[in-house]
Amino acid sequence: MDLKLPIVLFDELSDSVVRSTGMLDLASGEIRNVQHEDYDKEKLGLPAEHESYEFTSGMLVNGNKEVEFRVEVDAMSGTYSVTPSELLELKGRAARLFTAPPTNGGTPARAANGRPDKLH
Repeated sequence: MDLKLPIVLFDELSDSVVRSTGMLDLASGEIRNVQHEDYDKEKLGLPAEHESYEFTSGMLVNGNKEVEFRVEVDAMSGTYSVTPSELLELKGRAARLFTAPPTNGGTPARAANGRPDKLH
């Protein structure tokens, strides 16, 4: 099965966030076609190469529902990916995201604990 989903990426720096879009391959966990928004990678390098880099997260969105997950960045190769264990958990969360009935009033879906349905 060849399932790729559009995602949003957030490279967190100590004083700013670099937002990007990409395609997550649910079979391999690889994230391809990463396009940084308002950020010149050719001039500034990969956000993960900066001293102020902290971490990267990703987000799947379906309407007003979203699932957040951890993203690994290999600064040497310039690649983004999701670890196998994170990918396994993400697949379950993504299945619920895309099969859940719409939420009321435009607010994100709530988990049993009352918080938005997100992974950290």
